[in-house]
Amino acid sequence: MRKIKQWTAMGLAAVMAMSLSACGSSKSSTTESTGAAETTKEAETTSAEASGTTSGEPVELKFSWWGGDTRHAATEEAIKAFEAKYPNIKVTPEYGAWTGWEEKQSLNILGGNAADVMQINWNWIESYSQGGKSFANLEDYSDVLDLTQFTPESLNLCKVDNKLMAVPISLTGRLFYWNKTAFDEVGVAIPTDLDSLYAAGEAFKAKDPDMYPLALGEYDRMILMVYYLESKYGKNWVEDGAINYTEDEVKDGMDFITGLETKHVIPTLATIQGDMADSLDKNAKWIDGKYAGIFEWDSSASKFKKALEGSVNKPGQEFVVGDFVKMGDNNGGFTKISMAFAVSANSQHPKEAAMLINFLLNDEEGVKISSTERGIPCSAAGLKILEDNKLGDPLTIEANTKVMEYSKFTLDPKFEHNDLKANPDGVYYKVFGKLSAGEIDSKEAASELIKGVTDTLES
Repeated sequence: MRKIKQWTAMGLAAVMAMSLSACGSSKSSTTESTGAAETTKEAETTSAEASGTTSGEPVELKFSWWGGDTRHAATEEAIKAFEAKYPNIKVTPEYGAWTGWEEKQSLNILGGNAADVMQINWNWIESYSQGGKSFANLEDYSDVLDLTQFTPESLNLCKVDNKLMAVPISLTGRLFYWNKTAFDEVGVAIPTDLDSLYAAGEAFKAKDPDMYPLALGEYDRMILMVYYLESKYGKNWVEDGAINYTEDEVKDGMDFITGLETKHVIPTLATIQGDMADSLDKNAKWIDGKYAGIFEWDSSASKFKKALEGSVNKPGQEFVVGDFVKMGDNNGGFTKISMAFAVSANSQHPKEAAMLINFLLNDEEGVKISSTERGIPCSAAGLKILEDNKLGDPLTIEANTKVMEYSKFTLDPKFEHNDLKANPDGVYYKVFGKLSAGEIDSKEAASELIKGVTDTLES
């Protein structure tokens, strides 16, 4: 898992930024185009031949994932297409929103009751693989799952004890999205640096004290604080398994987050909790333009856009991808494997489970249906299918391109460990919750965060 730095050093940004900015190959030369076409043909052949690799006896699979409504709809459509292609295989879907999802699925994984096919976060490989025992080694099923469509570097990031625990779906990072209509209504420019961000806070407060240019939950605050520190100090949050910042530097980050509240850039956490919404995309203040900005994954933006455009009280609002807010001499922000597909080690039908993954990531029919609902594909075959058919959400493509061109820092796999990001008991939630409530000051918050993260890194 520590090979993330190697992956970045080998040109993650260069590989991802071109064309649709994916971790597969691009059409930079005739030779590469021909190679991509050949690999796509190979993937289709593998998929076509897969029906002959099973006994034809009835098979039942369970497939679990989280996401928004558009991802749910696309995945259910893809399942129907898969079942039509392989009539002996029945797939039962299990899906929901992110809130509480990891806690539920981690219990299933560790208890041996996980779905056959699972959409997982990258950090789950380290957190829940139990040394390579929880997930099937997908290299054992390369006869039905075409692994040649993925770079060796991306596959290595998904290995434990030299076993391939999952196949990467996409790479992702966070960036700023704005409700341009709200900014136009207030009469202030969309932020591009700290000064314009603070100016927006003042203008929104003057227009309506219930309006804010940005809204951040606890985990969002942690990621934005790291973005700020990377921008200012120019180093990774974690290096060689240890926090790479002094307590004074982290205190500076905590002061930055507190400053966003005092300058009316973001509402307090108590205010957001009082909105009684499960997530920001379902928050009425986001939907109706009271909260005018978010800092989100490039693969998650579509649900926020859809929620905004579905506003009954304020129709016609414009959702835009922003520029990265400059907060120092460096380009802050990190990239990571967005998510991956894994097969439970306890699956009674691992080969058929691998066939489903191949259908979703490499097969033309599955790729067309799934499109960019899980981000820009890592699969070279999947990427080429989208390119050739001019498919994919333009918003996701634009956002992913910006992320891969700008963000150069790396993410430690334990950054998203459940002990840190679980709601409400994770370290991030506890520390930023108490900081926002005024129960601790920035120095105490820095100390608690460092201790909590260090304990997790050393566990």
